[in-house]
Amino acid sequence: MRKNMSPHSIGKTLYGPDDTSAIAVSLAGHLLSGDTVLLSGPVGAGKSHFARSLIAALLESPEDIPSPTYTLVQTYESSAGEIWHADLYRLTDSAEIGELGLLEAFDQAICLVEWPERLENLTPDRALNLGFFIPESYDRRELTLTWSAPRWSQILPEALDDINARGADRDLP
Repeated sequence: MRKNMSPHSIGKTLYGPDDTSAIAVSLAGHLLSGDTVLLSGPVGAGKSHFARSLIAALLESPEDIPSPTYTLVQTYESSAGEIWHADLYRLTDSAEIGELGLLEAFDQAICLVEWPERLENLTPDRALNLGFFIPESYDRRELTLTWSAPRWSQILPEALDDINARGADRDLP
């Protein structure tokens, strides 16, 4: 699935869980079925918190949003379409991706994928990549958003403007 396209990127500093949630909530308002967001980073970097915040923003009624660490995939119905939250940490073989139904979901649902490196060559070329990093000081998180598909170049300025309007992240342009 991966094509060689020129990537774009934006870096952000997240000063706490509220900043992580603000980006997730803002991005949620722009997602459509067929959008895939890949969440990379070490354990404790904020991937699951981001996913839960984004899912909660899209649900019409509050509900429990468990981690799919053991089930591999959790699905939700929202007004924006079906949401698939996958945690591939425990995946042992990329062949299992097809068995999970994830390849079809990439085309039909909003997909959030933790540990996307397990997808190997099955990574959708139109995905938005979010890399969460923990600096040595541990007092913040660094987030890098990377994409190649033109859709994200249209969505991200609007999503980041939404955050700026709320004053959620101090270093957003």
